[in-house]
Amino acid sequence: MDENTQILAHSIGARVKQERLGLQWTLDQLAEHAGISRRMLVNVEQGAVNPSIGTLLRLSDALGVGLPALVEPPTAKAVKITRRGEGAELWSGKHGGRGVLLGGTRSPNVIELWDWTLKPGERHGSDAHVAGTEELLQVLEGELTVQVGAEIYALSESDALCFPGDEPHSYENNSDAPLRFTLAVFEPGVGTSHRQLESDAPAD
Repeated sequence: MDENTQILAHSIGARVKQERLGLQWTLDQLAEHAGISRRMLVNVEQGAVNPSIGTLLRLSDALGVGLPALVEPPTAKAVKITRRGEGAELWSGKHGGRGVLLGGTRSPNVIELWDWTLKPGERHGSDAHVAGTEELLQVLEGELTVQVGAEIYALSESDALCFPGDEPHSYENNSDAPLRFTLAVFEPGVGTSHRQLESDAPAD
């Protein structure tokens, strides 16, 4: 990991641990709720790995805080500015592409704002997000191929697409030129699914 990635990994790890301890959960409890291995969780909390977006989403939903809260320092202010270059780079492609989380709203109904760059030949695939998730994107430069389930959509500069994020999807640059697009993700009720299951469970 480069220095910036390492700093971000340590920041994420500290925030995950802080939220876990705030819930008085053990490592095993959070790992079970998030559907990840205990070893992965330990590595995340120690800042020893650069976790995938999928892992971060599972952790954020389990903790009930939303993905932006895991990568941004806590603040009591209702207004937060992200200056150029200050976003959290949570994905990097093999040819230099980047997925940068610029910011987001607080849980339980979380809206994330992303700035994506895909170099020629790069692809980012995503598992289905929580039920009710919706995504809205606009191509700023280049040509984007989006697959949602079995359907494929070809987009050019200034084209926009809205689609359900609660089924598998991917973004791909099949052209010979760089691609850039902005993406908004709406995730309703972050953290409420496992809490509902807990409230429905019979008392000991």
